[in-house]
Amino acid sequence: MKKHSCCSVLKALPHRRAAFRNAFTLVELLVVVAIIGALVGLLLPAVQAAREAARRSSCQNNLRQLGMALHNFENAQKAFPPSAASTGTGNAPWSGQSLLLPYVEGDTIFKKIDFSQPYSAQANKDLFPPNGVAAQRVDLLVCPSEIKAQPVMDTSVTPSVPKYFPLSYGFCTGSYQIWDPATNSDGNAAFAPFTKLRPNAFTDGLSKTLAMSEVKAFTPRSQDISGLTATPPASAAAAGALVDASKFAETGHTEWVCGRTLHTGFTTTFSPNTVVPYVHSDGRQYDVDISSSREGLSTTTATYAAVTSRSHHAGVVSSALMDGSVRTVANSIDGSLWKALSTRAGGETVTGDY
Repeated sequence: MKKHSCCSVLKALPHRRAAFRNAFTLVELLVVVAIIGALVGLLLPAVQAAREAARRSSCQNNLRQLGMALHNFENAQKAFPPSAASTGTGNAPWSGQSLLLPYVEGDTIFKKIDFSQPYSAQANKDLFPPNGVAAQRVDLLVCPSEIKAQPVMDTSVTPSVPKYFPLSYGFCTGSYQIWDPATNSDGNAAFAPFTKLRPNAFTDGLSKTLAMSEVKAFTPRSQDISGLTATPPASAAAAGALVDASKFAETGHTEWVCGRTLHTGFTTTFSPNTVVPYVHSDGRQYDVDISSSREGLSTTTATYAAVTSRSHHAGVVSSALMDGSVRTVANSIDGSLWKALSTRAGGETVTGDY
């Protein structure tokens, strides 16, 4: 005969209370969440650093492919491309970067472009309607770290559509002078407007001559400044003081098809990532590029420009040399060495770490 007593029931109650006490309290949960948050905070910088390292590696791979395209172009045409290829007076010249794209392995679509006509010509627009090839993003020309990899929009139509797309890699066109149409003299750099240079023009050596370097999309710029002379500005502050406010806009390096240095080039007037300060009428300070009359606009006025190589990689820019090698160049590079690397036949002795 089974016996059920109050004592046996009461003996079981402490065990139930103990089971309830084994659950997490709110305070304990908050402590665990705080510990997880602290661990995430410790790991996040490492994750971000790993991601940036991957982006920088991808950026340098883009430059290597462009370097290969340079040599494919030279192999086919026995000369390197010009920085700007004219299609007639009054037309914006094609960029050297656009001329390279048909020589990128596997790229068939750009072989259809008619480079004898402007990129604004209807025949070229019809390849990529409505605004043509100029509005297309070319992944090879865009650094993965570029924070403004977005098109310039054509607001003349509703809804607006892409009109131009920026790029991240500029051709070296000189230390300050780029082109003097009166004398047909260029900036002694790897690339010159309206001129195809042969390898024998590089007496400094292909391995000691800058080909390309990073630039930032939507760089603030002032163009067609009448006050620029053959003497380079003595400092970044002096360059910023030359800005013509009426010709200022945040549109530098936004047209990968355009062969003018403000859009697809750089000069070595200042070392990489040098801030060229300019305070506009809106009270904001901008980091600017400056240029006198742009290439091809005049048959008598020279083009001088301080267009700085800039990067979103902290403290450095990625650069390619004419032999196809790619280097990481620190902001601290000696300014004289940076200028020496930009000449193809300067006769300088290039020494030191670059």
